[in-house]
Amino acid sequence: MKHLLKLMDLSTNEINEILNLADQLKFEKRNGIEHHHLKGKTLGMIFAKSSTRTRVSFEVGMYDLGGQALFLSSHDIQLGRGEPVEDTARVLSGYLDGIMIRTFKQSDVETLAEYGSIPIVNGLTDYCHPCQVLADLMTIREFKGNIKGRKLCYIGDGNNMANSLIVGGIKMGMSVSIGCPEGYKPDAEIMKWASENGDFTCTPDILEAAKDADVLYTDVWASMGQESEAEERKKIFDGYQINDSVMNVAKPDAMVLHCLPAHREEEITAKVFEAHAKEIFEEAENRLHAQKAVLVKLLKD
Repeated sequence: MKHLLKLMDLSTNEINEILNLADQLKFEKRNGIEHHHLKGKTLGMIFAKSSTRTRVSFEVGMYDLGGQALFLSSHDIQLGRGEPVEDTARVLSGYLDGIMIRTFKQSDVETLAEYGSIPIVNGLTDYCHPCQVLADLMTIREFKGNIKGRKLCYIGDGNNMANSLIVGGIKMGMSVSIGCPEGYKPDAEIMKWASENGDFTCTPDILEAAKDADVLYTDVWASMGQESEAEERKKIFDGYQINDSVMNVAKPDAMVLHCLPAHREEEITAKVFEAHAKEIFEEAENRLHAQKAVLVKLLKD
């Protein structure tokens, strides 16, 4: 494991190793056990998209690990003024021990890895969100005891979250169902891979998708960068909501996850959200622990 560019690059064993280390680091943090695995290391954090969870969890994570993190807004570095990604990769490789980037194009992440000489972590692109799904898998394991054989249902836009949940779920032995409108399906290549490598379905019928699900998952209807489409998307995604009707067809002990921020009464009702707030905010905290595990795997000597 040289980088974390997308979950498709990782084996099931590598994912399990990250989750096991994340569990250990979480236990140590909660019990005040110091774990300075990255003492003297520096992580550059490039943000073309703003964030709450990504920035705070990576910054705190590096501090917990004994290193430091540098916030690099794309507006404040030459990348935002037209310097090629290839040049940015080579320059920053001379200063830093690793780079986390949260941006729009997956190609920018791949180019950083190709031209740089240090580990690259994908903090989010329009194509995928591997760090979030590692935290999701960690949370499912905490609440359910095991992942393999469980059913994961995602309802909403077939976006970066759907893409990464499909890959992460299938690689970990889950069956995965997607409930989304026609024209808003996940990436075609990812769906083809999932169909060939596991138990996968995609349907516009959310009750069919949610039937007997162990885990229900949703995301906002309009992601960052899609603000101009928000009103149109409200009409298209009307009804693609985790609500009592969806909960009633899932398993009685189904858990609910949301990558946040949540728009109550759009993709999820306030009632369902608050009933499952424990899982959702544990999931948010687990971003810290899962990402620390990734950083230790990539940056530790």
